[in-house]
Amino acid sequence: MAYLPSLRQLGYFVALAKELNFTRAAQACFVGQSTLSAGLKELEDALGIRLVERDRQNVSITPIGLEVLERAKLILAASEDLVEYAGATGKPMTATIRLGVIPTIAPFLLPTLLPEIRSRFPELKITLREDLTANLLSRLAEHKLDFALIALPYDVEGLLVQELFDDHFWLVAKEGDPALKGKEVTLPAKMAERLLLLEEGHCLREHSLQACKRTDIRKAEGMEATSLLTLLQMVESGLGIALLPGMAVKSSLLNNSELVAKELASPAPKRVIALVARPSTAHTQEFNALADCIREQFGVA
Repeated sequence: MAYLPSLRQLGYFVALAKELNFTRAAQACFVGQSTLSAGLKELEDALGIRLVERDRQNVSITPIGLEVLERAKLILAASEDLVEYAGATGKPMTATIRLGVIPTIAPFLLPTLLPEIRSRFPELKITLREDLTANLLSRLAEHKLDFALIALPYDVEGLLVQELFDDHFWLVAKEGDPALKGKEVTLPAKMAERLLLLEEGHCLREHSLQACKRTDIRKAEGMEATSLLTLLQMVESGLGIALLPGMAVKSSLLNNSELVAKELASPAPKRVIALVARPSTAHTQEFNALADCIREQFGVA
């Protein structure tokens, strides 16, 4: 059998790729620099490829090394899942689950969801991280999160996915805005030109762009919002109109404002709320139970 890399060697490589400094990487792995260097040399010899380039000033990862890096992260995450699975056997719904949630879901879903989880599963502990979708999926792959609550469409190839419920978009504008006139609200090209967006990185931005032709969206420098609250403040200031998720409309977000929200004519654009996890997760039972809980509270059981 060919010599197989060890998890320790892969861990050294991942640490070095993160730090790009042998001293800091060795400290992160709690070993000496010579031990880390020897482990990396053994890894390169076993694979028969060059993973790292270095001189007196710089450390960089080779192109093939970057591909190996992604596989190494998956292997390390799967090994940690294996250990957690063994430890959790016979004690379901008692783990600590690290849950990531995107900012356009967290404030509208969690206040109702978390008390329900505590009621149903009193021994299950939930820790939270709010971040953009790309960052959450990166942390999920690196075993820094167990599950993530995100909105589809988004590239989730290779992940376990539980689609939970549809969240339709509503048109939000200042009271009296022409965009709100008529029994059925639509978003023609003339109206789409006034559509305000969140900044790059927010999946809601992409969902809004998909709801109408991208060419119809105006491109104005400095006219992108960093959050839903800022977006609504821009709309209230008369700068344009916006698409808002139904869960946000049904919250108290528009209270004490001059804004009005109306459903778009069928078929209205929507996003799909989904729970995702690694295929190797040790918490399959918790994953399914949490998905069922969310469906019962917000969608169709």
